[in-house]
Amino acid sequence: MSEALSIVIQDAQDSMNKAIAHLESELVKIRAGKASPTMLDGIMVDYYGNPTAIGQVGNISAMDVRTLSIQPWEKNMLQPIERAIIAANIGVNPQNDGNIIRIFLPPLTEERRKELVKRSNGEGEHAKIAVRNIRRDSIEQIKKLEKEGLSEDAAKDAETDMQAATDKFIGLIEKHLAIKEKEIMSV
Repeated sequence: MSEALSIVIQDAQDSMNKAIAHLESELVKIRAGKASPTMLDGIMVDYYGNPTAIGQVGNISAMDVRTLSIQPWEKNMLQPIERAIIAANIGVNPQNDGNIIRIFLPPLTEERRKELVKRSNGEGEHAKIAVRNIRRDSIEQIKKLEKEGLSEDAAKDAETDMQAATDKFIGLIEKHLAIKEKEIMSV
């Protein structure tokens, strides 16, 4: 196999690994009934005019299975943190006691659980599309290499390898989705 061909295949597999990593990070944000500091990832707080990640303006910890606490580094950040959580619309109401912010997670209803499963399946579909787009781009690169002198057999073998890699990564995505669905639906 030529060096250019192995670079194309390696790049594709690296990109597919990134798509899986992105899916994992998105699935972590979908809460499954348990309080996790990572569910606040992606919420930005107005920190003196600059949007800043909530984890950088305070300490986030899980007090118990249904409660998160946020201890801001500065007391005057209580209001902006509270507003950012409300604006994020993650289905929780922060409670500010003047020192820390507590977030109590309500138990999930059956309807909300189904909605979360649907959302996680949507994230899975995005990941599958990304993997398929990576496969398509790689196969186009392989065809270009074939026009530049790569043997037809080597090109066909590379395309077969790309399809096998795609199938493997789609299977991984399915596995992640099954685990998340089980986690969401368990009471």
